Amino acid sequence: MTDWLEHSVQVEVPVPIDISWNLWSDLEQMPRWMKWIDSVTILEDNPDLSRWKLATGNFEFSWLSRILKQIPNQIIQWESVDGLPNRGAIRFYDRHGSSIVKLTISYAIPGILGQLMDNLFLGGVVESTIQKDLERFRDYAIESYSGSLN
Repeated sequence: MTDWLEHSVQVEVPVPIDISWNLWSDLEQMPRWMKWIDSVTILEDNPDLSRWKLATGNFEFSWLSRILKQIPNQIIQWESVDGLPNRGAIRFYDRHGSSIVKLTISYAIPGILGQLMDNLFLGGVVESTIQKDLERFRDYAIESYSGSLN
């Protein structure tokens, strides 16, 4: 038996939307701001597929993810096709000189983990972590944007 949990977080990023988009859409750079993501590798023979590795504490998971929808400066939507079951979307909203970046993640909790951990506790940890990831992304975007102006 598997339960799905979903979390949405957002952050305002004080850089133009195209800068936020370009940084986020370079998936292999995600470990720079996503704490639990150890690596992302785009498959050479199919750029819509990427291999993800998540590592935290004694847990390590990997999965193959497929881009379902990609509209520049608007949305990247994905789902896993093997490994850790997950899906979600990152949305970008133009605020005329800044941007809102909203991340929604859904993931399946395998029955054994669900029995070991209370979903509310696990959900709180995940939501707090991805909110901090977005805050790190904001800082990374500011630094990247400032560097490109010099």
